[in-house]
Amino acid sequence: MNVTVTSFGYLHGEPPAAHLTVDLRHHFRDPHVSPELRHMTAHDSEVRQAVLRTPGIPALIDAVSDAVVAYRHGPGGQDVEVAVGCAGGRHRAGVVAAAIRTALADEGVPATVVHRDLDKPVIDR
Repeated sequence: MNVTVTSFGYLHGEPPAAHLTVDLRHHFRDPHVSPELRHMTAHDSEVRQAVLRTPGIPALIDAVSDAVVAYRHGPGGQDVEVAVGCAGGRHRAGVVAAAIRTALADEGVPATVVHRDLDKPVIDR
């Protein structure tokens, strides 16, 4: 049974099909508003630190990891798809998707991360 966590940006199109979709847009501060972080991505340590230090994010990562483990224990025996979205897909979604993969690895669950929109241009808004 495979687990795939896809990060994406709502401003780049519809969310990917998933068993569990996490929308980060309205509840968690967007690093895009900081000029020094705007053109960075989840690959940059400054962005990772900013996102992971956001109140609520660590608990959300743990909750999603727990949900994936629950899906895997269900009788379906199918792959599990998780979609994590933010506005542009370059900051919050990418960091959280990678952190979910790490949390799952800590539980002995291998997962693959796909960043659908991480390398797309910054959307001015």
